[in-house]
Amino acid sequence: MDQQKNDFISNTFFSLVAELPGETKGKWGKMNAQQMIEHIRDFFNISIGQNRFGLVTPEEHLPKYKEFLLSDKQFRENTKAPSSVLGEEPMPIRFGSMNDAVDALQKTVSAFNEFFKNNPGKKTTHPVFGPLDYDEWVLLHYKHVNHHLRQFGILPSLT
Repeated sequence: MDQQKNDFISNTFFSLVAELPGETKGKWGKMNAQQMIEHIRDFFNISIGQNRFGLVTPEEHLPKYKEFLLSDKQFRENTKAPSSVLGEEPMPIRFGSMNDAVDALQKTVSAFNEFFKNNPGKKTTHPVFGPLDYDEWVLLHYKHVNHHLRQFGILPSLT
């Protein structure tokens, strides 16, 4: 497991978004900052089996997706999840404030680490990337949070 990436998603990410106002709009996409935090939480919930979606990627394409996941390549700007998973519009805000949403995400990230600590070798299904183990989820969550940090101008955009 890449401890550096896990430390980033478990700690550094939260310090980077600490002062981000919830209503901030991104450089691309339709979500505001609070919707982005809640969206990331939803995908951590998928990784621990709390939210479930069927696989939308044809099985014969999974090796290519896994190759991307294991690479150093990042998601491009405006990369969108399939509309069958997220829909066309952002989810409505579910938490009373940005701080509440960040607190809930922190608890979910802790639950993610605890879930896989208690279930070593377990795989859960991502709707696009297929069955993933803990190490693969860490890589995917790392790419995902970096994508959204670039979206909100916290990290530099890719060239």
